[in-house]
Amino acid sequence: MICISDLHSYQSSGLHYHRMLLNLLFWTSLFLLITNGERGFYGNQYGEWNDSQLQPTIQKLMKGYNRYLRPNFNEGPVEIGMSLDIASIDAISEINMDYTATIFLRQRWRDSRLIFPGNESLSLDGRLVSLLWIPDTFIPDSKRSFLHDVTVENRLIRIFSNGTVLYALRITATIACNMDLTKYPMDRQECTLQLESWGYNLEDVVFYWTRGNDSVKGLDTLRLAQYSVESYYTSVTKAVYETGLYPKLILHFALRRNVLFFILETYVPSTLLVVLSWVSFWISQSSVPARTCIGVTTVLTMTTLMMGARTSLPNANCFIKAIDVYLGICFTFIFGALLEYACAHFCTMQHQTIIDVQRELLKEFEESNGTTHLVSSMSPRKMKTEDSTKQEKPEQTVTCEENEAVEQTKEKGCGLTTVKQMSRRAASMMSVENPHNIDRHARILFPMAFLLINIFYWLYYLLF
Repeated sequence: MICISDLHSYQSSGLHYHRMLLNLLFWTSLFLLITNGERGFYGNQYGEWNDSQLQPTIQKLMKGYNRYLRPNFNEGPVEIGMSLDIASIDAISEINMDYTATIFLRQRWRDSRLIFPGNESLSLDGRLVSLLWIPDTFIPDSKRSFLHDVTVENRLIRIFSNGTVLYALRITATIACNMDLTKYPMDRQECTLQLESWGYNLEDVVFYWTRGNDSVKGLDTLRLAQYSVESYYTSVTKAVYETGLYPKLILHFALRRNVLFFILETYVPSTLLVVLSWVSFWISQSSVPARTCIGVTTVLTMTTLMMGARTSLPNANCFIKAIDVYLGICFTFIFGALLEYACAHFCTMQHQTIIDVQRELLKEFEESNGTTHLVSSMSPRKMKTEDSTKQEKPEQTVTCEENEAVEQTKEKGCGLTTVKQMSRRAASMMSVENPHNIDRHARILFPMAFLLINIFYWLYYLLF
C-alpha cells in the first residue's frame, strides 16, 4: 500500500510539472510572436528593415548601398537644389527679435547608386529615409525648431529612375531677425532665412536654388497681423568658419509695418489730448480749479498712454523710437500748457498787487496834502472880506496869494507824477502790463508750433 501511494503521488507531481512546462512554453512562444510582430511593424522606425519587407525593386537598389557615404564619393561635390514653400509666419516678436515660420523644405540631388530602369518614380514611406544618404542641412539662425509628426513624421521620399532623389520636410522654426526699431512703428524690417550644410564643405556639397527667386512660394499671398511682405529675393553665398568653407543659401524678405493701427491707437489719442489741453486758454484766469483740473488730467492721461505704448516693446534697449519722440512732443505741449497757466496766473496776481500798492500810495499822498487843498479853496473868500482900508493894493495881494497856490499845486503835481512813474517802472520790470495777453498769444503760438513740428516729424520719418 505504501508503494502504491508513493507511485500515485509521484505520477501526480510529474503531471503537474508537465503542465507548468507547457504553460511556460506557450507564454514564451506568444511573447516571441508579439515581439517579432512589433519588430517587423515598428522596426523601420529605427532603420532595422529586412530585405523581405522591401519590394523587389527596392531590394535591388539597397543591395550594396552604403548610406554613410555621399553620392559621387571621391568624384566631385554633390549638387543639391533647394526650394521653399512658406506656409505661414505665425509670430514676429520685437521683444525677442525673431519670427516663427512653418516651411516646406524640398531638396533634390542625384545619386547614381539609385538608378533603375523605366521612366517611373518610386514614392516611399518617409520612414525609409534611414536607409538613404540625406544632406545635413540646417538653419543656422534657428533658436527652436521641430519636425511635424502628426499623424506620422511629415517627410516625403521620392526616387526617380535617373537616380534623382526628392526629399521634402515640414518644419516649424523660430528664427532670429535683427531689427532696427528707430522708426517704429513706421519701420521696415529685413529678415533672412539661411540654409547651410553642417558637416560637408564646398568640396563635398554645393547648394543652389532650383528656380532662382521662383524657388520660394507663399510669400506673395501671406497675410500678417502687423506687417505686409514688401519684397523678397534669394542669394547664393558661402559660410566661412574655422573648419572651412560651407555652402549657404539665403532668402531675404522685407516686412513693412502697417502704421494705421498705431495711428488709431496711439497717435490720434495723444493728439486729441494736446488739443484738449489748449481748451484752458479760453477759460478765465480766475477759474483756478477748472484750468488746474484740465492741466493735471491731461498730463496724467498722457503719462498713462506713454506707459501703455511701451508694454509691447523691450523695456531695456538702445532705441529711441519714432513713437517715443511723438509721445514726448505731445507730453511737452501738454505740460507747457499747464506751465502757461501757472505763469499767467502769477503775472495776474503780481499785476493786481502792484495796482493795490499804487492806490495805497495815492491815498496816502492825498491825505498828507489835504491842508493845501483847503487853503487854496478859501483864498477867494478872504479876498472878498478884506477891509476897505486895504483896497489900495488889492491886485498885489491877490497876485501874491495866487502865485503861492500855483507853486503849491505844481509841487503837488510833480510829486504825484513821480509816484506814478516809479510804480509803472516797477510794474514793467516785475510783471506783464496785461496778463490776459499771455492767453491770447498762447491760443496762436501753441497750435502753430504743434502743426509745424508735426509736419517736420512726418516728413522725416516717412521720407528719410
